[in-house]
Amino acid sequence: MGLKIALQMDPVDSIQIAGDSTFALGLEAQNRGHSLWYYTPDRLSLDAGEVVARGQNLKFYDKVGAHFTVGDLERRALDDFDVILMRQDPPFDMAYITTTHLLEMLGPKTMVVNNPAEVRNAPEKLFVMLYPDLMPATLISRDETAIKAFREKHSDIIIKPLFGNGGAGVFRLQPGDQNLNSLLEMFFSNSREPVMVQAYLPAVRAGDKRIILVDGVAVGAVNRVPDKGEARSNFHVGGRAEKADLTPRDLEICAAIGPELQKRGLLFVGIDIIGDYMTEINVTSPTGIREIQHLSNIDIAALTWDTIEAKHPNHALCK
Repeated sequence: MGLKIALQMDPVDSIQIAGDSTFALGLEAQNRGHSLWYYTPDRLSLDAGEVVARGQNLKFYDKVGAHFTVGDLERRALDDFDVILMRQDPPFDMAYITTTHLLEMLGPKTMVVNNPAEVRNAPEKLFVMLYPDLMPATLISRDETAIKAFREKHSDIIIKPLFGNGGAGVFRLQPGDQNLNSLLEMFFSNSREPVMVQAYLPAVRAGDKRIILVDGVAVGAVNRVPDKGEARSNFHVGGRAEKADLTPRDLEICAAIGPELQKRGLLFVGIDIIGDYMTEINVTSPTGIREIQHLSNIDIAALTWDTIEAKHPNHALCK
């Protein structure tokens, strides 16, 4: 018998399978004989103490333009499932946080990956701040005086929203750029949140490395190289994927954070490294495993399911 898997994700018809980690994880689960069921976060409810969702049976096909079929919409209690993959993309807003509270109410026989309480407690641009010795100079603040002083000190800076994703809203301010005041007006008129400000790392021109850790252990990497004239290297904004190996410094960083990831139940994590510095720890819906498999022949989806099956209380079902 296989495990019953529910995918909490963005609309399945919107994903681009060539680079979608959720698709890779679902396809591997399906190939192992596990069943897939899918729902979007807006169809998640708490009804008289029971966590339920309206979703559909799902089958994946590794074929662009015809990558899935679904069954009829049905309402199911989520404690009917063995594993739930929490895979919707940020923004990490109150809607996202609410889903972590609801999934946290499920009983111990339903394994949620990643642990929803720790996803909530580890915002990607805040969790990383536990490791200042591994990071470039970084400020999180809404205080314009503090931000301007940071810029005066470091001159060339990156400014980005604290809870964004995919490179959206990321700006580089080079020495002499006169747009800081306008940018702060834009950020702070639309949100009450602080921003993240970091010293610009010229090493980004050689790439921003995404490393995937499974249960706290580094298992593969891909280098994301920005286009000419672009400060951002995210795949969502045109970053080019290149084969990457794990350097001694990469392994040092991963060894420093791995035990904390294991302790928190953050089983599937992506970190970003520029040069010798870690810039983010991604715990919501990390990407990159399709690119890593294509470039380095490392099957991270298989490694992830090996770990989930070994940890699941009903893992004997997988034998």
